[in-house]
Amino acid sequence: MSTNETTKYFDLHINGIGYLNRIREVTPKEGSPFLSVTVAALRGSVDNAEYTYFECVVSGKQAQEVVRQLKPAVEGDLKVLIGFTLSDLFADPFTFKKGDKAGEIGISLKSRLLRIAWAKVDGQPFFKAQEAAA
Repeated sequence: MSTNETTKYFDLHINGIGYLNRIREVTPKEGSPFLSVTVAALRGSVDNAEYTYFECVVSGKQAQEVVRQLKPAVEGDLKVLIGFTLSDLFADPFTFKKGDKAGEIGISLKSRLLRIAWAKVDGQPFFKAQEAAA
């Protein structure tokens, strides 16, 4: 086996539009701190859109910078709409602890936020990524 071999990966990317919510710095008991967000992705008919929620670790450097810039707007209850790229989607089952669904099983969709293509705050352009040179 050659020492020059590189590890190869299968990429699963999700591109979409959604609202940025719950921006937070997470400090686990073990491991390094990380930036986390919830993305409420829009799907379905424009006239009757539905949401799919993703709990994301913000892993892309550009995405981390943009999310930190958008944090005051999200915390100020402004509507922050983004074009995004997620990767490494997986479902994480959990049991509801309280409320009407106490004892029932739920699913949390988890992913990594790789990139933000653009962002609008209350409908006004806030950020647009530079296109890669061809």
